[in-house]
Amino acid sequence: MTQTPDQARPTPRAGIMDIDAYVPGKSTAPAGVAKVYKLSSNENPLGPSPKAIEAAREIAGKLDIYPDGTARRLREAIAEVHGLNAQNIICSNGSDEILGLLAQTYLAPGDEAVFTEHAFMVYKIYIQSAGAVPVVVKETDERADIDAILAAVTPRTKIVFLANPNNPTGTYVPFQEVRRLHAGLPRNVLLVLDAAYAEYVRRNDYEAGIELAGSAENVVMTRTFSKIGLGGARIGWMYGPMHIVDAINRVRGPFNVNATAIEAGIAAIRDRAHVERSVAHNETWLAWLSAEMTGLGLRVTPSVGNFLLIHFPNDQKHSAAAADDYLTARGYILRRVSGYGFPNALRMTVGTEEANRGVVAALTTFLKS
Repeated sequence: MTQTPDQARPTPRAGIMDIDAYVPGKSTAPAGVAKVYKLSSNENPLGPSPKAIEAAREIAGKLDIYPDGTARRLREAIAEVHGLNAQNIICSNGSDEILGLLAQTYLAPGDEAVFTEHAFMVYKIYIQSAGAVPVVVKETDERADIDAILAAVTPRTKIVFLANPNNPTGTYVPFQEVRRLHAGLPRNVLLVLDAAYAEYVRRNDYEAGIELAGSAENVVMTRTFSKIGLGGARIGWMYGPMHIVDAINRVRGPFNVNATAIEAGIAAIRDRAHVERSVAHNETWLAWLSAEMTGLGLRVTPSVGNFLLIHFPNDQKHSAAAADDYLTARGYILRRVSGYGFPNALRMTVGTEEANRGVVAALTTFLKS
């Protein structure tokens, strides 16, 4: 039997190879750098909760036993802290997994899903992997534009993803605007509120989306443990109506949250003192960094997260690429964000005092060169 070239080996279905793979922030510096400060992945500079560390150690001797496939105790701990019904919660291997499962479950080839131009890159990846069409909406002043989102909705739209706050800009949408978005959507369109950075937001007009997800039939809220100190454990969760929970439970992996993550997560979410210390540290140093960067003549997008987006001059000598090289050579690892539509900006995680002061000092010298 004669084979055509495309029959000589397994080939991905149409569209898969058109997906741009996600590229995480780098974590290493050139050889010889004495100390490396990783400020590229929005991790908690205070580290994980000490109680989470102890819980992970205690489970280490039982790693031969499968975890509870429903992560019941973790869901109950989340429900206890946030005042929710545990039955309306699904836990996952990072919130990324939930986002992918939502796309897999509610998108079919030819459907459309909407997100804003500087939003989390995995939305596009998951939409394309489902064979659906990504619809990218322009932002206004690096902030989601609700009217533009609503104008992009068509009869083929099945999901709207809204990162609130958004990464990498750090901007947010006041909750009255989120409610206006929901009110303007057809009832068959799923609104996904990605609140990965909710713990850090201290604004009176912000809500993560719990109330809306608890009262509407077409809204879910996704959250993560990663930004408050458990990035390595990969724990995410979703809160939403039971019909969506039921659908996602039918397609998720049977043991998608591992035993160590479950125990560490239970301890971490109940350690409110550690969360409060982390938030207080962020409030202090986010404001300080914003003021210092602005004082250097750099534009900073106003952020409510645990990071800031720093825009560099247009001259080649002091561009974001040149600044990245200069900082990396000195052990300060920031995030290039060209893939997010910011070719001349760097995203910096709020770090320890030593890291924050070091970056400002290095950039002061760099910009004078």
